[in-house]
Amino acid sequence: MRTAIGRYRVKGLLGEGGMGVVYAAHDDQLDRPVAIKMLREACADEEARERLRREARAAAKVSHPNICQLYEIAQDGEEMFLVMEHLEGESLEARVARGALPASDALKHLLALLSALSAIHARGLVHRDLKPSNVFLTPDGVKLLDFGIARAAQSDADRTHVALTQPGVVLGTPQFASPEQFTGAPVDARTDVFAAGNLLYFMLAGKPMFSGKTVLQLFHAVQHEHPPVLGGSAAIAAADRIIHRSVAKAPADRYRSCAEMTADVRAALLLDSRGAPASAIRMTRLIVLPFRVLRPDAETDFLAFSLPDAITTSLTGLGSLVVRSSVTASKVVSDTNDLGEIAAKADVDIVLTGTFVRAGDRVRVNAQLVEGRGGTVLWSEAAQVSLDDVFQVQDDLSRRIVDSLSVPLTAHDRRVLGKDVPADGKAYELYLRGNQLSEQAKNWTQARDAYRACLDLDPRYAPAWARLGRIYRVLGIHGESVGAEAAIKRALEINPDLSVAHNLYTDLEVEVGRGPDAMRRLLTRAADNPGDPELFAGLVQACRYSGLLRASVAAYERAARLDTAIKTSVAHSFLALGDYERAVETSVEDPAFPKAWALALLGRKQEALDTLHHTEADGLPKIVLRYVVAARAVIEGRRDDAKRINVNLLRVSSPRDPCTVFYLARHLAAVGDVANAETWLRRAIERGFNCFDFLTRDPWLAALRSSSHFQALVRLAQDRRAAALNAFHDAGGEQVLGLETGQ
Repeated sequence: MRTAIGRYRVKGLLGEGGMGVVYAAHDDQLDRPVAIKMLREACADEEARERLRREARAAAKVSHPNICQLYEIAQDGEEMFLVMEHLEGESLEARVARGALPASDALKHLLALLSALSAIHARGLVHRDLKPSNVFLTPDGVKLLDFGIARAAQSDADRTHVALTQPGVVLGTPQFASPEQFTGAPVDARTDVFAAGNLLYFMLAGKPMFSGKTVLQLFHAVQHEHPPVLGGSAAIAAADRIIHRSVAKAPADRYRSCAEMTADVRAALLLDSRGAPASAIRMTRLIVLPFRVLRPDAETDFLAFSLPDAITTSLTGLGSLVVRSSVTASKVVSDTNDLGEIAAKADVDIVLTGTFVRAGDRVRVNAQLVEGRGGTVLWSEAAQVSLDDVFQVQDDLSRRIVDSLSVPLTAHDRRVLGKDVPADGKAYELYLRGNQLSEQAKNWTQARDAYRACLDLDPRYAPAWARLGRIYRVLGIHGESVGAEAAIKRALEINPDLSVAHNLYTDLEVEVGRGPDAMRRLLTRAADNPGDPELFAGLVQACRYSGLLRASVAAYERAARLDTAIKTSVAHSFLALGDYERAVETSVEDPAFPKAWALALLGRKQEALDTLHHTEADGLPKIVLRYVVAARAVIEGRRDDAKRINVNLLRVSSPRDPCTVFYLARHLAAVGDVANAETWLRRAIERGFNCFDFLTRDPWLAALRSSSHFQALVRLAQDRRAAALNAFHDAGGEQVLGLETGQ
């Protein structure tokens, strides 16, 4: 081994890799230890020499306690080298080789790393090569190393591109590189955010998020695979949320900056990190496509959609299986017939496809389970059954899917698998028809009739009872006789584990002031069933009514991660939080009130009115139309009309939903009717709608804020939210949603 490099006395070897070597040395002039980095190719390869110069220039631009300090770039004969501070400790790679880190340690290390990255990004640079060997753990804290491929952000000329066929070291370590680095797309701070989330997973799980024997296999994993869900303590649940947001495939879906990510990491550090270490549950994502009819037949054509929907329903809620909804399946099939494109659009790993044909009084069904993007057929099965027993196929195929994918089954999973098999084909056709009609308010009464007809034929079909209860509820809000609670309770009597019934029952509970009760029930079930999107959709509503808006948003993010097509009321939560752009983006309701209100608050008045006009023209029930007219009068600024219409709705229609009462009172505040607004706001709060964030943020309530009566309302809402926070804590909300109690 050499004894000197330039004026530095070499004392030993610190590390060696394919591209270079790092020595421990001593600077006799300044009497301090240093580390010297040399690139093997720098003697003859001008590209390598330029890389070393670039690293020196990049490192010299940034001074930060969590970044290894560069002293100088120098030359010894034909050899160029960097001189850096000598660090005591070990790399993150070496530390994790001994085992995964506790959540508190991993989050603290990530905070330091994000601080360093923020300093780099503030200089217009992107590190682009974050990996465990470039993160050093010293007695004084974390140090970030290696600026060898750091470049200016958003520079097409300086794109990082992971070479898929290069035999040696690539620019950007594949296991921690972002999707855009594999494709050569421009990079920015969100590229480092991706790697930071990847490193957090590595610290908690003790292994890389993505793996493969070749760079091509890694390319496929980074582009298409999703990280397993991490379970354990409340802090680990919070870390899991941070990881999934930071490693979103599209940069637009990630944290916009390290500062934004840091806020969530700090919140996670406040959570309880005691308990079991992180456990990784790999979720397999499946979609069941509509079956193809080989020979049209009026009596059996409905099976093309009903049989796949029944299989989807049977598999939904299993712990480690994420099943895309039938709505998503219908949409992607209408766009293309290519299985690879379908898998990509639906963001799934596995596709079940099939055909059927009637022959006399029997039906022949052929089904194939296919690996989505590769197209490999995992198995193929044929079954021939009588028309009366056609839904036996649902149970058989569901169990075959579970067995072939080696889906681990909990006691809950064994109970729900195979439940809710429709006993009558015509009844199931009516059920699906009801589902389709219920999507639009103008068709609610027809949907009600379809569900009733379904239950006349199959009175023990629990999902139909649950959906009928929902229709009774939405019609009941607007004045019709209701039997909503009895219908949903009947569904739960037949199947206590029916998640859609638990979700829909939430709407009834919150409307009669039992939001915290609903929240506790759903949190308890979600703790045991973390892969069930319906339970998290219910939590969006329960947390919203309880005044826990960040918890509501966290529940939405989890529900949407499990089923991208699931509908929730999260637009109301974003509206209350003042995030009007996201309120517009996530508004899926009919009528689209949250979207219209958010557009008005964004100053896009005409778009808001166009939204309401479109709703008005859609054949709504008369009472619903009155609410649309009331909102339009406020947005148009017709103060006298708005006061008259909204007061009349409150006094005559007497809506039982406290959220509806709140919004009408909010209308009155917006047009200056302070007395009536305060009266009805109090009733909304006392009846169970906690609008604390609205009271403190909403511009439409500005006219009330100087009133002592209004301040009393704020205190009332604050006290009720404190009680809801206690309920959230007692039910383990931090662990289920990964949020601190105060959120």
